[in-house]
Amino acid sequence: MCHSTDSRPPALENPGEVAQDGMLELTSADGTAFSAFQAIPAEPNGVNIVILPDIRGTHPYYQALANRFAQAGYTTAAIDYYGRTAGVGVRDDQFDWKQYLPSVQPDEVAADVKAAAEHLTKFNTGPVFTVGFCFGGGQSWRLSASDLGVTGVIGFYGLPKLVNDVVDDISAPLLLLLAGSDVATSQEEFDAFAASLDKAGKTYDMHVYEGAPHSFFDAAYDEWQEACDDAWSRMVGFIEKHSAKVPA
Repeated sequence: MCHSTDSRPPALENPGEVAQDGMLELTSADGTAFSAFQAIPAEPNGVNIVILPDIRGTHPYYQALANRFAQAGYTTAAIDYYGRTAGVGVRDDQFDWKQYLPSVQPDEVAADVKAAAEHLTKFNTGPVFTVGFCFGGGQSWRLSASDLGVTGVIGFYGLPKLVNDVVDDISAPLLLLLAGSDVATSQEEFDAFAASLDKAGKTYDMHVYEGAPHSFFDAAYDEWQEACDDAWSRMVGFIEKHSAKVPA
């Protein structure tokens, strides 16, 4: 797993107010009820974010992350992957994700992201970006090849193997934020993924944080605070750049 239940994302220097937050139950197009955590900013900036967690689902790190995004003005929801198998609920240390993860299918993840995005557009009709971590990072990048109409996709230390079969269909720009000392994916795999994107002529930005461990985007890692700040800055820049291209 990436982030434990006591991990928390880096704090913002000047956080805004969150108008409302909390767990909710959404329904996918196939009728599946699944859990999500929403965070609605008091002063929205016009952009929607759907967070795709690591293999743990909607555990506390991603609830806190949704609030961080809302504090920055983004209308945000973090989704859970296990509505079809484990039902709705918060994922804590007792949740046995290992028995359910093999059943998670990319098309079902896309359907749940679509439901979350549609929910967010009730508050804000602006563009939608996805942000994922590890397993969710690969799923986020993969959504660039979907028909959801996402404006951009972001992944932290994602899994290229979840995307390699759809590279030719990628349409939305990608942001790859990678750990130089990732134990889940080798740098060679990331380099091969970048080469395949180059060969296919796809738009992407990639940054490797040399020496950083898998799951470095964590308030507990004081030595990686600069990397965390830089990653946040790159996310904001990526979102602003590609939001500006969306017709008003």
